[in-house]
Amino acid sequence: MFKKSFEAVREEFSGQAAKSYVIDIARYHRMQASPGFRQAAHYCLERLREAGVQAEILTFPADEKTQYWSARMFQEWEATEATLHLLEPEDERRKLADFRDCPISLIQRSAPFEGEAEVVLLEDGEEEAEYEGLDLRDKVVLTKGDLDRVRQLAVEKRGAVGIISDGMRETPPVRARMDLPDALQYTSFWWTGQEKKCFGFVLSPREGEKLRGLIKKRVQDGQPPVKVRARVVSRLYDGEIEVVSALIPGGTDQEVVIIAHLCHPRPSANDNASGSAAALEIARTLQKLVDEGRLAPPRRGIRFLWVPEMTGTYAYLATHEDEIERLVAGINLDMVGQNQELCGSSFLIECPSQALPSFAPPLLERLREELLGEISAFGGTGSYALFRYAVTPFSGGSDHYILSDPSVEVPTPMIIQWPDKFYHTSQDTPDKVDPAMLSRVGSLAATYAYFLANAGQGEATWLGYEMVARFKRDIVRIVQEKVTEATHLSLEEEGADKLGETIARLRKKAAYLLEREQQALASLRRLASEIAVEGWQEEVAEFARQELARGEAAIRVCVSERDWAEPAERERDEWEEKAAAVVPRRLYRGPTSLRPYLNQLSEEERERWWQMRKERKRVFYTLPTLAEYWSNGKLSLLEIADLIELETGQRDVELLVEYFQMLGKLNLVEL
Repeated sequence: MFKKSFEAVREEFSGQAAKSYVIDIARYHRMQASPGFRQAAHYCLERLREAGVQAEILTFPADEKTQYWSARMFQEWEATEATLHLLEPEDERRKLADFRDCPISLIQRSAPFEGEAEVVLLEDGEEEAEYEGLDLRDKVVLTKGDLDRVRQLAVEKRGAVGIISDGMRETPPVRARMDLPDALQYTSFWWTGQEKKCFGFVLSPREGEKLRGLIKKRVQDGQPPVKVRARVVSRLYDGEIEVVSALIPGGTDQEVVIIAHLCHPRPSANDNASGSAAALEIARTLQKLVDEGRLAPPRRGIRFLWVPEMTGTYAYLATHEDEIERLVAGINLDMVGQNQELCGSSFLIECPSQALPSFAPPLLERLREELLGEISAFGGTGSYALFRYAVTPFSGGSDHYILSDPSVEVPTPMIIQWPDKFYHTSQDTPDKVDPAMLSRVGSLAATYAYFLANAGQGEATWLGYEMVARFKRDIVRIVQEKVTEATHLSLEEEGADKLGETIARLRKKAAYLLEREQQALASLRRLASEIAVEGWQEEVAEFARQELARGEAAIRVCVSERDWAEPAERERDEWEEKAAAVVPRRLYRGPTSLRPYLNQLSEEERERWWQMRKERKRVFYTLPTLAEYWSNGKLSLLEIADLIELETGQRDVELLVEYFQMLGKLNLVEL
């Protein structure tokens, strides 16, 4: 079914060649809409044409007038020189940053500047209270805080001319602030056309602490302030963004998509020269295998896209809307090449949201099992992998979150290595890239794409049986988890009151998963329109019913000495009442690209939104995105909140109500 193609791909795919592509791509400063990105795009085009792959570069406007769905474009940017020197005190004079040495030392998209300025120390600068009594006009602030927030408070409101950032994003458990004392954190301004523009530089945590200590000491001693000289030679202008598009043609007009973002500052090796390089080697490998007759020409085309992250995906899809329905599935390659021992990473398959159930995640998971028998057990009676791996639910943050939006409907899992100690820093260099890992990922993604490109009645039938088997495994596990939970509750003094709720939650979860699985099985008709899925849908329904009955019986036996009752219906709180009265209808395809619209809000509204973001951290991004996915113009926001809770286990109705009220005010949805 797939083993022959997997073996052919693994034999031909070269992890070493892919790493050489990583090294080459990492030499380009690949900011979105920049000369460096353009150079990297032409590099990819040349490699594809050398391999005999049909390829072209598509161009789209990079200006402040163009919009693709909800995503507003931005101007092209170029920097040719940027330095930051410490001038005073004289005995500490030295160069602090130089764009030529390390492009990440400049905050990307910095405006041009030349002059001297005093430096004012902020701890993080994220709250108004920290600015009381400070005169920032024509000064530079040193901060560890959120760049956009500091720009608003220090530059926009108080007249600062620039920012020095010594922040380092922490990614526990692999990275704390001082774990990379000499690394620089990748940061960027994202101008929407109406802000007060400024420049900025980045210091390492070690250099930042030295400068902080110096400023504090001079203040304590009553000495003149620290002063710097900054020079930034840069320009913002109407230009272009590029998308590299390649195709291994098929016998029909349907396509499978392999996508990787090509952008990010030099070097950005794993993020995402590794995904871009893997896609190049996949294209070369499949083209060669087809040309030499070792693999049959695919029935569907295999489309490759190298994009500026998110922006390029919006632009490509919005200008190819008539072709979207021909895209049967995709795969996103983002940060795939890590040496796990150096980076602290795990090889993850991130599934699309359950708002778009499909055959794609179980297929990719099954194919990855072919990679897991790398070494035999001591007695030769089994085998196992030499790398860390997992399957994770949707969290977003890369191009698959646009393709997998139900309004686009191209189910696209992502392969990623996470967490990464060197993520978004100057130390994300090619020496952290492992050719063996590139080979694993490339072989897996190529086989996945080729399988889907050739899938017909037989392949779809096999996959249907595979999906049924995996659903049965999953429903057994979930039921047993609730049996275990109920058993523990029965031993607690107050546990009896929660037993009824546990069984009620189990029933809801089982019904939800069954409905999702039945829709996933129906998605097999994308691969073979004539396939009969009704038998499988009935089979999983009956299995879920029996397993749920078994689980409830087990709970009753395990807690036989405790009384429990069906839970009473809970009264809605204030936010749930508001959510029940709102039915959102989306006005754009794809998830909302919100950033450019926020400056249309009042200062009070922006402040409220910032505080919610700070309090809720990561769920702040994931839950609103999932809520948009479920917004079909029929479900109330309360029903959507219930579905998200079933999908993720997380619930924040207040956040969803405020988010959609804001989208409504900005004319991004209809309520």
